[in-house]
Amino acid sequence: MTRMKKMILYTLLIFSAVFMMFPIFYAVMISFMQGGEVLRGNLIPDTLTLANYQKAFERTPLIHYLWNSFYVSTVVMLGQLLVSSLAAFAFVFITFKGREMIFFLFISTMMIPWEATMVPNFLTVQKLGWLNSYSGLTIPFFALAFGTFLLRQQFKTIPKELYEASQVAGISRFRFFWNVVLPVSKSSLITLGIYSFLTTWNMYLWPLLVTNNESVRTVQIGLKQLQSQEISTEWGVVMAAVVVVILPTILLLFLGQKRLQKGLTQGALK
Repeated sequence: MTRMKKMILYTLLIFSAVFMMFPIFYAVMISFMQGGEVLRGNLIPDTLTLANYQKAFERTPLIHYLWNSFYVSTVVMLGQLLVSSLAAFAFVFITFKGREMIFFLFISTMMIPWEATMVPNFLTVQKLGWLNSYSGLTIPFFALAFGTFLLRQQFKTIPKELYEASQVAGISRFRFFWNVVLPVSKSSLITLGIYSFLTTWNMYLWPLLVTNNESVRTVQIGLKQLQSQEISTEWGVVMAAVVVVILPTILLLFLGQKRLQKGLTQGALK
């Protein structure tokens, strides 16, 4: 690659990075501004102040909402890792009639939009008495077709001769799954865990449907409450809460970026 092509490439990369990071940068700047500065369209605050952050925590139980989101996201992540890994193991290592057809039907659910399943899921949760509970926020999301597909592709890279040898040696399926399959699939498991945690953390519509009190509501509902009619002009307060909410997700993405990229591509090559 010539020097000129490299310069053009890096220029485009820098421009793209600035373009994508500018909204986050501007949100951080607004979180330190007073109301008048926001209305004037300032890009940089005249003076840095933490008053907006203090107001954000005073006007809504933000810490409680953050805990709810963290708890729900963690439980969904662990549930999806467990269910997806067991399902992927069955589709790869256990031979049964109609296995490929069942897997095809299972994966085809990825094409069904979430809005089409929202009403049946809500009615089911309502019948089970899971409204305003952590169960209603977590259990409906344990089965994930994408997670099963991702782990199945990874598990297929493990030689079947190794599984057959373990069966001859009298090793149980669960022991082989726990001691062999999971350790060699760490990258894909971490990828699925990050994806699951971030997706659940950013959920808004489902928590809004199945909760109507502050005890189990998540942080996305808290952000919406800050945009009520009485304080709609105080965007500094809203952006302060937004910065607090997105900070854990940004840190998670930076810490798990390499694992995320590796996990998404590792199962593609056998």
